[in-house]
Amino acid sequence: MQATVAAWLMATLTPSPLMVALVQTASTAPTLLFGLVAGTLADIVDRRRIIVTTLLILVTAALVLGGATIFGVTGPIGLLVLTFLIGVGFTFYLPTQQASVHGLVSRTELPGAVALNAVAFNVARAAGPALAGAIAAWVGIGVAFVVGALSFTGMFLALRGWKSHEKPLPGVPERLLAGVGSGLRYARHSVAMRSLIIRTLSFAVCASAFWALLPVIARDQLGLGAGGFGLLSAAFGTGAVVSAVAIPRQLRNQPLNTVVTFGVLLWTLATVLIAVTDITGMALVGAFCAGVAWVSVLASLSAGTQSSAPAWVRARAVAMNIVAVQASLAIGSALWGALATAVGTHIALGASAVLVVILSLAHRRVRVTMGEEADVTTGVQLPDLAIHEEPLPDDGPVLIQIEYQIDPENRRTFLRAIHAVEATRRRNGATSWRVFRDLGEKGRIVERYIIASWAEYMRLRARMTQADRKLQERVFQLQQEGVPVRISRFIGVSSFDDEQEPRDVGSDAQSILP
Repeated sequence: MQATVAAWLMATLTPSPLMVALVQTASTAPTLLFGLVAGTLADIVDRRRIIVTTLLILVTAALVLGGATIFGVTGPIGLLVLTFLIGVGFTFYLPTQQASVHGLVSRTELPGAVALNAVAFNVARAAGPALAGAIAAWVGIGVAFVVGALSFTGMFLALRGWKSHEKPLPGVPERLLAGVGSGLRYARHSVAMRSLIIRTLSFAVCASAFWALLPVIARDQLGLGAGGFGLLSAAFGTGAVVSAVAIPRQLRNQPLNTVVTFGVLLWTLATVLIAVTDITGMALVGAFCAGVAWVSVLASLSAGTQSSAPAWVRARAVAMNIVAVQASLAIGSALWGALATAVGTHIALGASAVLVVILSLAHRRVRVTMGEEADVTTGVQLPDLAIHEEPLPDDGPVLIQIEYQIDPENRRTFLRAIHAVEATRRRNGATSWRVFRDLGEKGRIVERYIIASWAEYMRLRARMTQADRKLQERVFQLQQEGVPVRISRFIGVSSFDDEQEPRDVGSDAQSILP
């Protein structure tokens, strides 16, 4: 309701398509600024507490906006500022709420749970705009803002029965900024996560044209009022609900990449239909198909994200997915609004359809898949560390050195296997990684990697998944028979006190995993 009324209010305050499009930018820009911080916070702080706090912010901001509109003191700039504040609240709410889904259901139920979440959201997307348009036309825009604010009451009631089954992660909790870096490092070294983000970006930056220009399409292209604008939004939401209901079956029967590709194709056809028509009925059909495609693409990519990310980084992965969407909407809305101002909404929508096809062809080799159980299941049983004294959490950096003895005929196979391990080391916490061969001893190869601190090293061990362990076991299977793999751990020393021995974390020739 708030998003719909804010966009329509701006359309009544100014004739500029750019200012109307900036409403979308103001609501999504906070995600670009604070999205990764929000995801990190959701990974290290109680999620229920975050949701309660953000809901209080949202209710307060929406009530202020409603009151200001009722008393006639809302201008274009004030509307953008309050919309931005509401966007900040949603920025911290969304990754927390979406990452919580995995802790409420079993893994086999995850696609259905994500789809159900999409159904709930898009029922609101269908009902909210229609209700907002009706209230705005009947008693005024300000009252519609107030009713939207009061609707948050349902969320507070739902939180009373929320019980998550996810167990807290072991070890020292991450600090906020370090956690942001960990999330970015994970995305950089995870092929699955990079593919999901790229596909999300390429779709959302083009799809932003529809959202940015919908009020202008209703007002100028179709000659509709607030009620007609709400009807178009409701048609979109109805299509989204239909698509969300079908997603679990689609993901069971077809690969994720196929579902996403067909969704992008449908979006292109729907956008072209809206761009070329001045008939309201045809525009409603286009909006319905756009809703089907929107959820088919983004809800499927969201399910892929949640299925591919381990628990320790799940909220950050969700946040990066949301940042990709909202950043595309924020930047794309301004660009498409400027283009529509210069050449008209018809051409701007047509250009967005052409661009989505070009990007899809450019990214045809970037395939997205659902994650497997082994990719996210952590808690692998590791041997106890053979150390003389436990370092402090902030001690470091930590150097891990693993010495292998490889027969010459296995060297090429070993190098392929060890380089497959690199990504797992880096995304779990290693800041650098390298393999060396001994010039003085034939067959001796050393793997070395560095972690910023002892606490981060302990987290790295806890983050190992079953898939990570399988990759490491392939390496250890190539070790020369009868020669143990030697693992040494070193802690950085910045100063030396003659009265106290430096902490030595020792070495272990018996451990099979570092």
